[in-house]
Amino acid sequence: MAPYTTRRPSWRTVTPVLAVAVFGLAGCSNSQESSDVKGTTPPVWTGASAPAGESGTEHGSADANGGVKVELKDPAGASVGTANFVKDGKHLQVTVEGHGLKPGFHGLHIHQVGKCEANSVAPTGGPAGAFLSAGGHLQVGSANAHPASGDLTSLEVREDGMAKLVTTTDAVTLEEIKGKALMIHADADNFGNIPNRYVRADGVAGPDDTSLATGDAGGRVACGVIQ
Repeated sequence: MAPYTTRRPSWRTVTPVLAVAVFGLAGCSNSQESSDVKGTTPPVWTGASAPAGESGTEHGSADANGGVKVELKDPAGASVGTANFVKDGKHLQVTVEGHGLKPGFHGLHIHQVGKCEANSVAPTGGPAGAFLSAGGHLQVGSANAHPASGDLTSLEVREDGMAKLVTTTDAVTLEEIKGKALMIHADADNFGNIPNRYVRADGVAGPDDTSLATGDAGGRVACGVIQ
């Protein structure tokens, strides 16, 4: 009869079993029970479009849907810039780019009439002048205060004649400015900020009618119809 022998377990078998046991203890520590319920994968935004339920205008990027582009021309008919109006939430985002303009600040306004005639008479009559056909500054509804509804941030032109302005307004809607005119003036706009220490020609303190109507922004150097 063959002698009785005891077979010792192989470490090749024991090692994987111990490893699994250790892993299981680590995974269920802190009184956490293991679960066979599958989790959900967090959504990943690739940049192609805004994730569902989020607005693309959250960080100031305007919605391009329904926007309008304007070409700005000088009295000679040469293009001196462009402007874009787009809805951005509850307001409008306005981007103006210009070139070949005089360095400094220039009044920038939306005018009442969508006519940019180089040598024309104002709707109220009077002598002819550059782009007077566009009328005065736009006021919407019952607004009559200054600055006017159509007054925008002034455009600053660099020494090289180039300019870029990105601004916003909630004084008008896209629907209210369509068919109107965008105007660049020769000088800076005072936005009606005339202290009472200044006296009009008739002796009354404050800005006169001409200053209120134009902002003392001077002549009209570029115009474009907002379509």
